[in-house]
Amino acid sequence: MEIGISTFVETTPDVKTGKVISHAERLREVVEEIILADKVGLDIFGVGEHHREDFAASNPAIVLAAAAPQTQRIRLTSAVTVLSSADPVRVFQDFASLDGISNGRAEIMAGRGSFIESFPLFAMI
Repeated sequence: MEIGISTFVETTPDVKTGKVISHAERLREVVEEIILADKVGLDIFGVGEHHREDFAASNPAIVLAAAAPQTQRIRLTSAVTVLSSADPVRVFQDFASLDGISNGRAEIMAGRGSFIESFPLFAMI
């Protein structure tokens, strides 16, 4: 059995304070979460891609690459890479780079996407 965590790096309001942290702060937090997950022995950490205001991670490979040199054994994966709005060559290059930085610990989970809000960003509607 393997145990891991996945996140879409949400920036929803704190339930106690109502404060919404910046995307930059939330991205730094998730890198720290990945480092901690590695230290406590989790097997995998996934970061999902979203192109909406309430999610901070639009490029999981970049977020995972920030944590890669600071971790030892945890596998680093997208917890979905949306292929319908991506250049497949660029996705390959991003994850090949992550795989090199992480010493072979990169994985990719591909999907079609389920929210149409991002389609105008890519001239799809």
